[in-house]
Amino acid sequence: MVENRPFTQFMAYLTLVIGVIIVAFPVYLAIMASTFDTATIINGNMPLTPGDQAGENYTRALFYGGKLAREPVSMMMMNSMIMALGIAFGKILISILSAYAVVYFKFPFRKTAFWVIFITLMLPVEVRIYPTYKIVADLGLLDTYTGLIMPLIASATGTLLFRQFFMTIPDELLEASKIDGAGAFRFFKDTLLPLSITTISALFVIQFIYGWNQYLWPLLITTKSSMQTIVIGIKKMITTTDALTEWQIAMTTAVLAMVPPVLVVIFMQRLFVKGLVETEK
Repeated sequence: MVENRPFTQFMAYLTLVIGVIIVAFPVYLAIMASTFDTATIINGNMPLTPGDQAGENYTRALFYGGKLAREPVSMMMMNSMIMALGIAFGKILISILSAYAVVYFKFPFRKTAFWVIFITLMLPVEVRIYPTYKIVADLGLLDTYTGLIMPLIASATGTLLFRQFFMTIPDELLEASKIDGAGAFRFFKDTLLPLSITTISALFVIQFIYGWNQYLWPLLITTKSSMQTIVIGIKKMITTTDALTEWQIAMTTAVLAMVPPVLVVIFMQRLFVKGLVETEK
């Protein structure tokens, strides 16, 4: 039984509040900066209350872009959305199928195959960046959605997550399916998939944010401004001289870049937490 100590609880909540303020304050500043013009931001006297330029800034960013961004933010957000969804769904599909094969199919070197998949955790994109880029370039996939998505969809983490979940499913379910005459595909579709909804949701949230925040890989394989993602767009909007940087557009773009991941986390929070912490399936 946890002892109820008012002072301890007060310190815990105080620490939590301070942590939230530290994390949220820069986001609040970005939101406020997106409602002013460049001069107000640069002179260092920007108030902490909203300005009157929000409508103009957001309209310009979404549909016209800034001086240094050739494409509007709506185009960059669409590229990021396609990339993030492609990576999330691709990783889920590959991970759940590979885990299903490792757990439920008997074949030689089954455990070896799993450990080979698991070892790839030590080879992220940053480590194998040159050979991956060479293959994508040789296949003519530069400046394509396929080139953005395909090299990033293999996920040992997802395979491990689904494998551990499948191993908690009672063998009686598999035996009952066999008695009912269900084959491998029907057992997977009618039994495993419905039971895996929370795990799929948790992995989707993680991989969507992972794909949305990608910087190095899109920077390498995209040369056309029409294919750049929103993370790349933010970087290109910010220069080393304040005279050239349209800070209001950069801050507006940063705020817009936060919206899709935040919405995904908010709407899938219950399934996300349940998929990570639930132990009794």
